[in-house]
Amino acid sequence: MPEPDEISNDVPRPEERADARMPRWLPRAMVLALALVACFQLATWGFHQLITLLLNVLIAFFLALAVEPAVDWMAARGMRRGLATGLVFLSILVAAAGFFALLGSMLAGQITTMVEEFPQYLDSLISWINSTLHTHLSRVEVQNNLLKSDWLQKYVQDSANNVLAVSATVLGSLFNLLTVALFSFYFAADGPRLRRALCSVLPPHRQAEVLRAWEIAVAKTGGYLYSRGLMALISGVSHYVLLEVLGVPYAPALGMWVGLVSQFIPTIGTYLAGALPILLAFTVNPWYALWVFGFVVIYQQFENYLLQPRITAKTVDIHPAVAFGSVVAGTALMGAVGALIAIPATATLQAFLGAYVKRYEVTDDLRVRGRRGRGVSALARVRRTLRADQPSSPLEDREAEGAQEEGQGAH
Repeated sequence: MPEPDEISNDVPRPEERADARMPRWLPRAMVLALALVACFQLATWGFHQLITLLLNVLIAFFLALAVEPAVDWMAARGMRRGLATGLVFLSILVAAAGFFALLGSMLAGQITTMVEEFPQYLDSLISWINSTLHTHLSRVEVQNNLLKSDWLQKYVQDSANNVLAVSATVLGSLFNLLTVALFSFYFAADGPRLRRALCSVLPPHRQAEVLRAWEIAVAKTGGYLYSRGLMALISGVSHYVLLEVLGVPYAPALGMWVGLVSQFIPTIGTYLAGALPILLAFTVNPWYALWVFGFVVIYQQFENYLLQPRITAKTVDIHPAVAFGSVVAGTALMGAVGALIAIPATATLQAFLGAYVKRYEVTDDLRVRGRRGRGVSALARVRRTLRADQPSSPLEDREAEGAQEEGQGAH
């Protein structure tokens, strides 16, 4: 039997039982942690749902920055700001509608011509294949095999099934375009009011920084559009000369198409711009289409690596490597939208932060200029180390002394 003292020692005391209970703050901490996780999940879900709207607002903001100089110019001459913004957007709409109407009529006429003359193209192609490969193909046989092929029937069936999806995509694109136009109109028309509302929640020294950043953004966006317009002019003239030499119809309109579409539609603009001239050149001569294709590819490389970095560096005032890197980064982050606004956004950020970077005077050193002093060469040092135990000749001593004097004089 255990002793009474031992039994009493095994029973926990009242203060020990109180300490063994759950702390009072732990349930509240658990509820707070779960609430924070739920808020984070809700914010993530809302961001993914609104990402399209946020991108449209971002595009509208930069579009408003682009048209703001023209709106300010008309507003300074007594015109109401809303009316001035409406006139600017109406001018853009009329110009775009006229351009696409001209191209649409041209493309419809050329497609009709191509369909009518397709049997002749097919006959000439079959004749060339028969004479070159010594085959005995006929147009009727090729047409029958083509119309009865499984891949063509499958393609037609898939296209018919995807009509609803394509229609929904087109309607969604039109809705996004309308959203961008509406937001950009309000941003441009109510620019002063928007700046006043933004500055009203900031202290005075922050207000000056916000207004300076706004002015920089307007200037850099305008410079970016100027550079794009200049590259569109160069591209349009270059392709117009080629198409005119080859005798392709509608060469001026095609040159304008290539210039505008390749510069103002990111990522896929180059392919859309080059497809139409190649198609029309094919109606004249299939070999001309190959010439146009080669010229489009070569000019695109020339523009990407030589023309665009230099023009962008002059108009937007950023280094060509920074411009190229910003486009790559913008495309990786936001796709086509990022590629479109990457350069003006980077230029604005660089110009704004440049005022807060302290700079020092660079010493006058030859290494700064890309030159190095001519000291003793590595080969001479190796020879000296290997022949340290051997007496050197007077000629070697004079060469080593001369090399050291030249190195000291350069430093």
